[in-house]
Amino acid sequence: MQEIFDSISTQLDLSAGEVRRLFHGRGRCYPGYEQLVIDLLPPVAIIRLFSEHPAELIETLNCYFQQLQSPFKPDALVVQHRYRRENSIEVLWNTGDEALDQGLTVTELGLKYVVQPLKNQNSGLFLDMREGRRWVKQNSLGKRVLNLFSYTCGFSVAAMAGGADGVINLDMSRGALSSGRQNHCLNQLSVERVKFLGHDLFRSWGKLRREGPYDLVIIDPPSFQRGSFVATDDYRKVLRRLPDLTADKGEVLLCLNYPQLGSDFLMQLVKDCCPEFSFCERIANPDDFPDQDPEQSLKVLLFKKD
Repeated sequence: MQEIFDSISTQLDLSAGEVRRLFHGRGRCYPGYEQLVIDLLPPVAIIRLFSEHPAELIETLNCYFQQLQSPFKPDALVVQHRYRRENSIEVLWNTGDEALDQGLTVTELGLKYVVQPLKNQNSGLFLDMREGRRWVKQNSLGKRVLNLFSYTCGFSVAAMAGGADGVINLDMSRGALSSGRQNHCLNQLSVERVKFLGHDLFRSWGKLRREGPYDLVIIDPPSFQRGSFVATDDYRKVLRRLPDLTADKGEVLLCLNYPQLGSDFLMQLVKDCCPEFSFCERIANPDDFPDQDPEQSLKVLLFKKD
């Protein structure tokens, strides 16, 4: 347990009041704790269990968080039993004024986002994509951006905060896009040059082409979502459209979070489907997401059209 406490302590010191992963067992750097992660969504700490664990572990973590002093002690501690279909959420304590079921406003890289700490999956912000959003914020000035599979539009918020000329967000979930619009408003970012399209990507190529071409295309799909997107089958269909969507010298950020597929999967797809794009770099994952094998973790690859 000491290695868990050491990780929590280190990450709390680095958090500066922003979202952060406090413990990342999923990266297989902590033998025996591969099914445990702990996130900080200030002022809430969330223990996420992907398989059943001894009650003693939860109680030990509970005691650890209880004894923390301000400013590190969270206002609430939540346990998510991700392996359960029912009764999967436990609020161990909540001493703050926040109604957790109403959502929270959290901060990342100085930008605000709405999250749902009691939602068992997809709380509204994928914390491992922080460095990707940082890159977009730093490299969007004056650019026309296309954000595919935009979810709650974190990339769009980062792009507009970085001075993008405009963003097209596309996602099948209108609820996620509504949260995305709210995220822009939270940061006092005008949405006059931002569009939120609740469409099926594979039926929207014509519309996207008419809105383009784009200086930056961001593709961050789900790895496997039956009826929506399966990486092994559908990523190729998207990349075949890139040449028509991307401006000359335009950039493309390809994202993949699927342990069974490494970065070579994306590299080969680009070579096969759009060889006019050259690989530039892989964006590093956040340091609070250590992984024994980087090829099984999140892959964020940058390409540029020649």
